[in-house]
Amino acid sequence: MNCRNIVKMLKSDHFTKIKNKGNWFEEDSTIYAKEIKENVYLLFVILKDLQIESMRALIAHFDDIESIGTREPQQIMFYLSIKNKEDLHYFEKYLKPTEKELITF
Repeated sequence: MNCRNIVKMLKSDHFTKIKNKGNWFEEDSTIYAKEIKENVYLLFVILKDLQIESMRALIAHFDDIESIGTREPQQIMFYLSIKNKEDLHYFEKYLKPTEKELITF
C-alpha cells in the first residue's frame, strides 16, 4: 500500500478533505477528517514532501470541523507519524481488519 492508495481509501470512506490554513501543520499539507464522536475527529494529514511519503494520523478534539486546519486541537488523543515505507507497512497492518473482527460485524 502506498500513500495514493490510502488517499483513495479515505475518499471512499467519507472523509472530508480540508485545506490547511493554519500553521500547526506544514504549509501545503492536506487534511482528511472524519468525526468519530462529538467534536472528536480522526485525521490523516498528507504532507507536501517530494522526498518521502509523509503522513500523520491523529485522533484529536476540536471545537468543530471548521477549526480543523485553522487552529490547534484542544486535545490530541492519538498521534502516529509515517515517514517511510516501513512505517507505512506497519500502519497498513492495523488498517486491515482481522478475521476475528470480520466475524463480529
